[in-house]
Amino acid sequence: MRVLLVEDDQALGLAVRDFLVRESYAVDWAQRLGAARAYRSSEYAAVVLDLNLPDGDGLSLLPLLRALPEPPPVLILTARDRLSDRIRGLDAGADDYLVKPFDLPELAARLRALIRRRSGRRTPLIEIGALTVDPAARVVTLSGEAVDLTAHEYALLTTFVERPGHVLSRQQLEDAIYALDATASSNVVEVYVSRLRRKLGRDAIRTVRGLGYQWGNAGRTDADGDDA
Repeated sequence: MRVLLVEDDQALGLAVRDFLVRESYAVDWAQRLGAARAYRSSEYAAVVLDLNLPDGDGLSLLPLLRALPEPPPVLILTARDRLSDRIRGLDAGADDYLVKPFDLPELAARLRALIRRRSGRRTPLIEIGALTVDPAARVVTLSGEAVDLTAHEYALLTTFVERPGHVLSRQQLEDAIYALDATASSNVVEVYVSRLRRKLGRDAIRTVRGLGYQWGNAGRTDADGDDA
């Protein structure tokens, strides 16, 4: 999943970006409002937005984000701690508000909650057929049995299950993997799709010719071979 981080403080931005990457997010980091405007996209799972930016107020970005076909949830991250500031931010269209200083695990938990609400899930667990994913604990089970996944496999899996039914392009899936390994090979998507099929079932991921891949039916037993 891809997150847009809008934060001008270099040290804080690096800390947040690196932490979110370890949490299996792909992160675009804008340090200016102008750069953030160029990044706006419906492909973001969430936006983490500072307000005090060198070239303007971060709140001015909210109308642009809300005008997108699928507006991403926005978490305001700021030193403005007055009640009036919080009300102003939420009324402007933000979904949550976190005051600096903050703990990185809390930021991650709030992002998970925002993404969960956006997808319409009522519980923290992602349950699709026989597959269960616990994003907080990063635990995956299939028919009640734990599935051992690498960080790259887990990142790719969560990209699929957060958008079940959607056909995901090769670029969207590459983003999830390159967030963890910028030196990955050009056939990285095919490699990890094949590995997930071996662990979760051949029909877990469908190839949609000319478009990309779609989450299918994990747990099928005909897992021999690949057609990535």
